[in-house]
Amino acid sequence: MSHLPGVMGQRCPATTLGQASQMGLGLYAAGMSDIIEALREQNHELLSMITGLAEDELALPSACRGWSVSDVLLHLAQTNEAAAASATGQLAGVAGEWAKSDSRVVTNVEDPAARVQWVAGDMAPRTLATTRLAETWIHTGDVCVGLGIGQPQTDRIWHIARLVHRTLPYSFLRAGCEPTGAVRFELTSPTDEQTVWCFGEDDAETAITGPALDICHVAGQRASAKETSLHGAGPDATTVLRIMRTFA
Repeated sequence: MSHLPGVMGQRCPATTLGQASQMGLGLYAAGMSDIIEALREQNHELLSMITGLAEDELALPSACRGWSVSDVLLHLAQTNEAAAASATGQLAGVAGEWAKSDSRVVTNVEDPAARVQWVAGDMAPRTLATTRLAETWIHTGDVCVGLGIGQPQTDRIWHIARLVHRTLPYSFLRAGCEPTGAVRFELTSPTDEQTVWCFGEDDAETAITGPALDICHVAGQRASAKETSLHGAGPDATTVLRIMRTFA
């Protein structure tokens, strides 16, 4: 099933995806529903991988340096609980296990009208849910490496790629620099190389092209841009490839 706002149940051309909000195809509430469903499915995917693991399997080293599979799950549990507590205005005293926390974070970020407090300040619930998707997805990959299995490729990462693009102003701010102009992403879907996802204006001064998977891995600090098939053109290309992020 597709989780792309305004294009339920089908893949869409670049112009539809990249201009969805401008064309009025994805109302905020509909987009919220899409990201919540994507987050649920990502949680279930990870849960299916870890259910029934023995202690020696949980102790295997993950792709996250210095962390075992169980360390990754504990980290996700703690940040899930923090996100759920933030969404309900109870940020203090968070703890728990990941398998119990995944449904709580999904349930508590579903109000599209709210503002929630998070590490980088207050944000919309949709943004918080997308950050949870991004972190869960990147750590699912860490777990897959530890267990010696491949990570499923899905179009859920459209939301993560969108997050990377929308938070570029924050990335520039954190890096202590300013963009010289607009930035456009043209990214290939992990499930269909003929489908291109576009974010940003057609006439942007800087363009980043390549696989959406690569954007997500670089922004999640699992690869450097030079290790991927990403290409950049324009005055800010080198900087964007260096500073883009999906974390606070």
